[in-house]
Amino acid sequence: MLHMGQAPPIRATRNRQPGCLRIGQDLQVLVRDNNVDQALRVLKKKMQREGIFREMKARRSYEKPSERRNREEAEAVRRARKAARKQAVREGLIPAPKKKEVARRPAAAAPARPSETKPA
Repeated sequence: MLHMGQAPPIRATRNRQPGCLRIGQDLQVLVRDNNVDQALRVLKKKMQREGIFREMKARRSYEKPSERRNREEAEAVRRARKAARKQAVREGLIPAPKKKEVARRPAAAAPARPSETKPA
């Protein structure tokens, strides 16, 4: 439901079948408090997850059927290897990959309160 001064929701969708890109159905982003920038970020993230950007890039130029076949076969091999690797990790045949540490900024040291400082 839209109220006075609110922008309509931004919508886009993509079928799971290759070559099917439709605008205006499944992907929906709500604009809250006229915060269009935040809604755009959410929309871009959803479009990235759905693979819409990859499909748009692929459609920029013509892909020969032989190139398409080779690409799809390579993608299938990559998926199969990834699934086999995950299965081997689950079964304990190979060690799990080490998790990357997220670089965090050090927390700013809070200034000591006068009541907490000890007299010298």
